[in-house]
Amino acid sequence: MSLPVRLDEDGAAAPPRENGELAFSAPWESRLFGLTMTLVEAGRLDWEAFRQRLIARIAAWEERADWPPAADAGRDAGAPSAGESWDYWQRWREAFEDSLEAAGLVAVPEIDGLTRQLAARPHGHDHHHDHHHHDHSHEHGRPGD
Repeated sequence: MSLPVRLDEDGAAAPPRENGELAFSAPWESRLFGLTMTLVEAGRLDWEAFRQRLIARIAAWEERADWPPAADAGRDAGAPSAGESWDYWQRWREAFEDSLEAAGLVAVPEIDGLTRQLAARPHGHDHHHDHHHHDHSHEHGRPGD
């Protein structure tokens, strides 16, 4: 994959990696990353401005979390006093929302409203049944048959 920007490899803005590859623990994280890169590539978001917002969001979280924790604090490493655990992609999401608003693409209250609407929809809401599902599990029988 060729990105329109060079991602930080270390420091506050560096995304999580596993074996040198970007690491996502949920589909929304990779989708958000892809959307960000698409808007940067299209010239709708300024990468350096986004990166600075990401660094600021991480710093704000660290400040709320008293990060890194003092060795004698007796708290779980990475757990802020408010009980919120560290999540890089949540900070990315916050920076993305800030960037959308700064670019005049969408207002945060509008994002919040859309988020609430999507969250209120029932499970499977976007799955249309105008196509036939074929169950392949019965074609071959059970292993050993």
